Amino acid sequence: MRIGHGYDVHRLVEDRKLILGGIEIPYEKGLLGHSDADVLTHALMDSLLGAAALGDIGKLFPDNDPEYSGADSIELLKEVCKVVAEHGYRISNVDCTVIAQRPKLSPYIENMRKRLAEAMEISVDDVSVKATTEEKMGFTGEGLGISAHAVALIEKA
Repeated sequence: MRIGHGYDVHRLVEDRKLILGGIEIPYEKGLLGHSDADVLTHALMDSLLGAAALGDIGKLFPDNDPEYSGADSIELLKEVCKVVAEHGYRISNVDCTVIAQRPKLSPYIENMRKRLAEAMEISVDDVSVKATTEEKMGFTGEGLGISAHAVALIEKA
């Protein structure tokens, strides 16, 4: 068994959709990034790649490559899962935490879990997604951005 950790952060800006865990969340701001800036899915991909010692998403999907401009992070997650499987691993479970002062994410958590599980081709029971605030402290607490952590457990197939 191998464990990997992932972390990602993006700034909140106007005129962008807010996508987390592959789910569009109604909010007046979205996350700024080269792709859809889905911090949850990005952290998850990095945790999977890290567990397999395969680098990070910047290595696979460089942010200066026009091919990934506006990319759907769920599609990138599917690619990461293929790469992990090609290296002889299967995903056992993942645990993710989104840090955001606003918007309230609890109504969307189950749909995020389902969407991520589907993309990874694992049971929704093996996907944990949680959300927390930072009690109005720091850049996430001030509403300037959203961050996410993820931990993945993989094992030889």
